[in-house]
Amino acid sequence: MREILIKDIAVPTLCGLVVALLYLQHQKIQTLETSVTNIQGSATQFRSNTVAVAGSASYADAAEIAMPAVVNIYTRKYVRRLAVEGDAFGQQYITPQERVEGSLGSGVIVSTDGYVLTNHHVIAGAYQILVSLHDGRDAQAKLVGVDQETDLAVLKIQLPDLTAIRFGDAQHMRIGDVVLAIGNPLGVGQTVTQGIISAAARYGLELNIQENYLQTDAAINQGNSGGALVDTTGKLVGINTAIQSPTGGSVGIGYAIPADTAQKVLNDIIQYGHVIRGWIGVESQALNAFASRSLGLEPGQGMLVRSVFRDGPGAAAGLQPGDIITHFDGVPATTTRAGMKRITNAQPGEKITVSFLRSGQKGEVSLTIGIRPGG
Repeated sequence: MREILIKDIAVPTLCGLVVALLYLQHQKIQTLETSVTNIQGSATQFRSNTVAVAGSASYADAAEIAMPAVVNIYTRKYVRRLAVEGDAFGQQYITPQERVEGSLGSGVIVSTDGYVLTNHHVIAGAYQILVSLHDGRDAQAKLVGVDQETDLAVLKIQLPDLTAIRFGDAQHMRIGDVVLAIGNPLGVGQTVTQGIISAAARYGLELNIQENYLQTDAAINQGNSGGALVDTTGKLVGINTAIQSPTGGSVGIGYAIPADTAQKVLNDIIQYGHVIRGWIGVESQALNAFASRSLGLEPGQGMLVRSVFRDGPGAAAGLQPGDIITHFDGVPATTTRAGMKRITNAQPGEKITVSFLRSGQKGEVSLTIGIRPGG
């Protein structure tokens, strides 16, 4: 009886334990599956977020938009030099020699009918200019015109289905904005480098007469001259033109001509054959900080009129030597260069209001912009 009782009790108990163990095992498996699902979901979300972050940091779209409009430029020019030669009797004499020299640079297609912007120094003295496109096509280029004051030149090529770059707003580029430099550095082929706008309105470098550069740390080397500086939408904000370097290579100090300046040069050369610059017929100099403060002006504001050209727009409006110009159309004349930029960029015939001080008294005249002699 005892054995039967134990069996009767033991068998159900063991069965219950087995069932309980199986239930617990099932619960653990479900919990593990849920955990794996959550982990996989988190991993998927992480990968999604990572892709989004990586995508936002890529400038591939901007490069893809701008690159077809950037060209390589190859030139051939005659270079003359004097050579010292000797004869069989030990006599030395100097003879002129001439040889053909090649050079390279970059350019930007700015219209679908074949106009190309580049630097003047890229094509100066060249008798042959070859333009090589991003798609592998080549074309001989015709020189349309140059502007040595900005170091810009306009070329023309005859090819169908050209991709032209879009102009951006260089005047509203801020220090820290990301830019891409596209060109043909050292002849290695089209190359894109990335950096930021390091400074704006750089001048006083004595590279050209009209200086108003965008400074960038995007790598620019020999061969990049005439190439494009573009924003993160692929629009042109500058024409790369020079670097500052103790070694001749890029050290992160490069300069580009603002796109608005380049566009004016382009339009004027196409329309007139040369650049038309505004003129008011006065010679001026900037006031120093002490003189500005003593007149109640901001430091650096004010342009002292040194002389007035006879029969010029300034003389016709009544400006006199000794006048201190304070504003053009209500905008402070902060320095001679910045102040006169408003004038040189104006269209001849345009009227502007000039505010000035004369013997401590405020005055104002309406002046008609003229054409600067010699362009």
